[in-house]
Amino acid sequence: MTFPILTSLVAVPIVGAILLLFIGNRNEERAGLVRQIALVVSLVVFALTLLLWARFDPGSPEYQFVERAEWIPAFGIQYLVGVDGISVLLIVLTAFLTPIALLSSWGSVKKKTKEFSIFVLALEAAMIGVFVSLDLFLFYVFWDAMLVPMYFLIGVWGYDRRIYAAIKFILYTMAGSVLMLVAILGLAWVHQQQTGAYSFELTRMFALELAPRMQFWFFLAFALAFAIKVPLFPFHTWLPDAHVEAPTAGSIILAGVLLKMGTYGFVRFAFPLFPEAAMYFAPFISALAVIGIIYGALVAMVQPDMKKLVAYSSVSHLGFVVLGICAMNVQGVQGAVYQMIAHGVSTGGLFLIVGMLSDRRHTRLIAEFGGLKHPMPRLTAVFFVLTLSSIGLPTLNGFIGEFLTLLGAFMRDWRFAAFATTGVILSAIYMLWLMQRVYYGPVTNEKNAALPDLSAREWAAALPLVAAAILMGVFPTLFLRPMEPAVTRVVQRVTVSQSVNVKNGGAPAAVAVAAPAAGER
Repeated sequence: MTFPILTSLVAVPIVGAILLLFIGNRNEERAGLVRQIALVVSLVVFALTLLLWARFDPGSPEYQFVERAEWIPAFGIQYLVGVDGISVLLIVLTAFLTPIALLSSWGSVKKKTKEFSIFVLALEAAMIGVFVSLDLFLFYVFWDAMLVPMYFLIGVWGYDRRIYAAIKFILYTMAGSVLMLVAILGLAWVHQQQTGAYSFELTRMFALELAPRMQFWFFLAFALAFAIKVPLFPFHTWLPDAHVEAPTAGSIILAGVLLKMGTYGFVRFAFPLFPEAAMYFAPFISALAVIGIIYGALVAMVQPDMKKLVAYSSVSHLGFVVLGICAMNVQGVQGAVYQMIAHGVSTGGLFLIVGMLSDRRHTRLIAEFGGLKHPMPRLTAVFFVLTLSSIGLPTLNGFIGEFLTLLGAFMRDWRFAAFATTGVILSAIYMLWLMQRVYYGPVTNEKNAALPDLSAREWAAALPLVAAAILMGVFPTLFLRPMEPAVTRVVQRVTVSQSVNVKNGGAPAAVAVAAPAAGER
């Protein structure tokens, strides 16, 4: 396929954002035009991702649609992009949620509409860039670039404590990113020492012979950056503030895609690049994941604010993703990738509905609601389906991911799976209790008696999420099949490299200081 589809996926949102710069938004008519152009651009990107998925060969573990161009030849830096079965699904998820985020802001964002739309499109381009990058330097450029638009989305269009939340968000994520940059530069230096030339190409890094101590520190640098982004307990404290203060569109994108950057980084970079160190630390990371699963669920249970409750549920659910990755078997990693997509759909949908209620009542306190199924039966039905998908009901998307991650964790260490299962029970408790208090029983506040139900625009945003939750639950093979070869390759790269090291008499990477680490065979 000669058409540069991956470059187009990054370029189209950027071109759309540049086009919006030339449109004024001083009156409502121009603001409406800005919204329409941004929505059309995002739908074009989504159509391109569907074309990419249709043309993708699900039987191949190799990177496909690879595009390569010299960027800074003196340092071996390239514009190198490609996708495999893991990244292609996350790209589709990104493009799927962006128009929904724009629709969610149609009536709520009334100031600086043009700037808001520009930042959303720029954020989409940067997120897709992260998923397609096969050059570590290019990956880092996109990784940091996506922080800027999200910072402004929270800081300008957020709620009362938006500046505090935006600064906390960027400080946390930048702290981890700087350490990762040092590790990336270190890998390029090692490549230069071993081959005579600098390179940041991912596939070349797999062949490097890294000293165990060096692999130990490199893994920690990458893992810290990704753990903060997930966020993994105890690095999660920025997330509730960011979610609560972000506008609805920001919360949808943050929960749906940005948090997946951390788990994607573990699968794509941290574990394959440093397999011995990764498997040494896997039990410790698994323990943090299980703590996060239980802690996030317990804290969510006592939240008085609906948005903060859903935010803490993300901490819990993403713990399952990290647990599946640390299992490092096909079942666990497949479940982790599947859960990434399922969480984006269900939790993005929950934030969408909470945003709709907040726009109507200007409050998110659970105590302010009650009996909403009487004035808002359609909104109640949508929230109910998304709630069931979030707690992992069979035939909905959440079940497949949680089942596979727990299966993979059980195969690695049954104790982690046993403790993590309590998170499934607790999620059913706090989500169904939320459903009961907000939607069922009599109307407890007269302000809720005349609330309008879903409008046509809100239906257009909500129905695709419900359809996706059902589709993923009923036809999981549609998503599992393309990712399986790539997942199998990642698992083999990590486990084979580790077993070779053990057979050669090596100790775990963290303590085998004297012996060289085994490279990829």
